[in-house]
Amino acid sequence: MRVAAILLAAGQGRRFSAQSASPVAKQYLTLGGRPVIRHAADALVPHVQILQPVGDRAALDDALSGLAPDGCAVLAAVPGGETRQASVSAGLEALDRLPADQRPDLVLIHDGARPYVPADVTRAVIDALGTHAGVIPGVPVADTIKRAHDGIITDTVPRTDLYRAQTPQGFRFDLLRDLHRGAAASDATDDAALLETAGHHVAIVAGSEDNIKLTYKEDLVRLERLIGPTLLPRMGLGYDVHAFAENRPLILCGITVPHTRGLAGHSDADVGIHALCDAIYGALAEGDIGRHFPPSQNEWKDADSARFLVHAGERIRARGGMLINADLTLICERPKIGPHAQAMRERLAELLQVGVDRISVKATTSERLGFTGREEGIACTAAVSVLVP
Repeated sequence: MRVAAILLAAGQGRRFSAQSASPVAKQYLTLGGRPVIRHAADALVPHVQILQPVGDRAALDDALSGLAPDGCAVLAAVPGGETRQASVSAGLEALDRLPADQRPDLVLIHDGARPYVPADVTRAVIDALGTHAGVIPGVPVADTIKRAHDGIITDTVPRTDLYRAQTPQGFRFDLLRDLHRGAAASDATDDAALLETAGHHVAIVAGSEDNIKLTYKEDLVRLERLIGPTLLPRMGLGYDVHAFAENRPLILCGITVPHTRGLAGHSDADVGIHALCDAIYGALAEGDIGRHFPPSQNEWKDADSARFLVHAGERIRARGGMLINADLTLICERPKIGPHAQAMRERLAELLQVGVDRISVKATTSERLGFTGREEGIACTAAVSVLVP
């Protein structure tokens, strides 16, 4: 039996877009380093001989670039329609235009926004098509179901024998094509409904709780846990010292702090950012700030240390990681850090592209002891935690 899969990517994802400021359609968002729909295609192709994408051809060509599975022909994408059913019809007609000896016997219909489909779910659907005209995977409804109107519960719906329908849904190709060509294809919410309306039995096989359809922002977080690499925690510590110097501005944690003296150094001598960079590089086992920005190079003379911190943040992202938090302690008698701490937090968060709630900046004195106590300079300690694959 020749099996084809229609991969739907023409939807607008209005519910997801309402929660997200991203201009990118949800099926093309990056998940685990690849577009969502590429994961969906990868899940289908081991089980089928033909893959027919439906949607914007340029976007699909880019998302599916390099997809060349053994034993599966990936056809050129065809445009979708205004509704899901119109898009399915477009895919069915494209398959019907194939030479007779290449047309499928069975067809799977799959949402491009379902990137994680366990292999046993797809196999179960195909196997059940040996004795049924249509098959869908489903998960029993476990929660109590309420019907409500204007925010008020009107009744409780019995959950016995209720299932949440998933994809891929499987059908006899000729039957589904003919039903789509008929009047029954008008307002069906899924393809199984076409068969039900026409009097055909549709079987249900076990779906999976992990077969998540990307519908809301929180679904992306759940899918990242399933598809993304395992992230392991790492800690990093940084420490830096700079002496006071005349005729220089005092730059601390990316902002200018009013004071009678600045700090001496090859760059702008931002002791806070330098300590933070060392902590990040340490967590990544990538040396220290001097390795990346040697003071022997004139390029970095009087340089804005913000450039160093941007680079450190980029190194975290390049490794596929994320910054969990950073905690800085400035050690000095003067100036007072408290009035500027919030501005420092906001600037560091901006440079690292994280929320300000992940950044802590505080200060202490050395009780007039040592070089900081004698007001000869400022020291800073930094601790960071990151997650990396």
